[in-house]
Amino acid sequence: MLVSLQTLQRLEAGDPTVGIANLAAALFVLGMTQRLESLVAPASDTTGTAEELARLPRSIHAPRDDADLDF
Repeated sequence: MLVSLQTLQRLEAGDPTVGIANLAAALFVLGMTQRLESLVAPASDTTGTAEELARLPRSIHAPRDDADLDF
């Protein structure tokens, strides 16, 4: 993996400051790249999904008359 022993120990301990590249390298060495695929899948990102939903407008308004539809 070409990382220091300290980085490997932090990775094993679940330290969130370890870089994603180090995690990807460890999963590759262990033959577990499918875990990385599921980790970065948008469907599994509940926090990101919640943030996106929070950014959506609360309500939308239909145009008042045909004049508003002038493209």
